[in-house]
Amino acid sequence: MDIHTKDQRSYNMSRIRSQETQPEIIVRKYLFSQGFRYRKNVRNLPGKPDIVLPKYRTVIFVNGCFWHGHEGCSKFVRPKTNAEFWSNKILANKERDKRSYTLLDKLGWKVIIVWECQLSLSNRKETLEAIKSEILNA
Repeated sequence: MDIHTKDQRSYNMSRIRSQETQPEIIVRKYLFSQGFRYRKNVRNLPGKPDIVLPKYRTVIFVNGCFWHGHEGCSKFVRPKTNAEFWSNKILANKERDKRSYTLLDKLGWKVIIVWECQLSLSNRKETLEAIKSEILNA
């Protein structure tokens, strides 16, 4: 049973964005401050990557732990209401992600995946430095 009314749930779901999320903005601001120039949400690449660095032939996906099924993460909790729908939805997202990563790899792009939980205050600095290092070692 849902703790929200149908209208409350509808409103909550309508506020969820697929672009310009806080974790994306954190990564982009860091990259820009480090001198990297990028493009956002490039539609003609598989999976429409969140950040594309053409100079380094690198794409970055900033994944929400819930929406992309980050196993073992405290931010990924399977909903108890409408469980079958959510299981199918998250599984489809994971399969689509895998296909996109494979296609990008075949096209010669380096794929970096950043999870929302990796950008918590306690992990943020290390995560951002690791992203920079991975880009430069492309």
